[in-house]
Amino acid sequence: MQLGLVGLGKMGGNMRERLRHAGLTVVGYDRNPELSDVDGLVELVDRLEAPRTVWVMVPAGAATQGAIDQLATLLKPGDIVVDGGNSRWTDDEKHAKQLHARGIGFVDAGVSGGVWGLKNGYALMVGGDEEHVRWLKPIFDALKPEGPYGFVHAGKVGAGHFAKMVHNGIEYAMMQAYAEGWELLESVDSVTDVREVFRSWTQGTVIRSWLLDLAVDALDDDEHLKKLRGYAEDSGEGRWTVEAGIDHAVPMPAITAALFARFASRQDDSPQMKMVAALRNQFGGHAVEATTPTNELKKT
Repeated sequence: MQLGLVGLGKMGGNMRERLRHAGLTVVGYDRNPELSDVDGLVELVDRLEAPRTVWVMVPAGAATQGAIDQLATLLKPGDIVVDGGNSRWTDDEKHAKQLHARGIGFVDAGVSGGVWGLKNGYALMVGGDEEHVRWLKPIFDALKPEGPYGFVHAGKVGAGHFAKMVHNGIEYAMMQAYAEGWELLESVDSVTDVREVFRSWTQGTVIRSWLLDLAVDALDDDEHLKKLRGYAEDSGEGRWTVEAGIDHAVPMPAITAALFARFASRQDDSPQMKMVAALRNQFGGHAVEATTPTNELKKT
């Protein structure tokens, strides 16, 4: 089976390699000519036999829209486009409608696996018509982990990216829980080996997970994480998850708190905490830290 793959970054490049290992023919395009097999989308489409499958693996938003706009003019009826990036599920219906008008199929695929996907396989959550998903099954089988699990046809167009969005929201909350527990353990004198406490949890406990394994790996590299600054970006999917919870009146306190914790990480000197400190000083005479180098404390 052949497919074109647009976007050969950390995920896309490894996906191309895994697909080729499985015996599939992959024609890859990337704006970086050192990574690309072809000079552009025109050549990519020309290299594929009909009916063509083109998998788009570029950032959500303008980059994905641009790729789909181009492919809509290059592909023919009976071809299929797969959006495997982290697009918002609300964009999928728009893309499906745009391509359907030209007789081109559309499938959205939420992909999880990160940089480990080449070795371990990718968890795939897809949305789209049954006939399109069935045609693409050899590709999904090549990408997914070995065994019966790791792939799901989650529902109609948009379901794949919606499922991946919720997956990432859960991931936010899990990471935040591990982070809070780690900080608390580090803060007490009685626990003298926090790293080994985390390692002990990787076997036989109800909180063991791959994320916990990765936390131990990180602590092996830097036991007290002194090399890192306490800053964490958010990909957008955490925000979308919270917004979907609001839209559907589903309470999501853990995921929402984890998202807001990411925002707090971007503040070296939190304005909110300035107000909290000022109020505590006003009503209780509690000490506040000055911004002077001497860090003097004052009371009023």
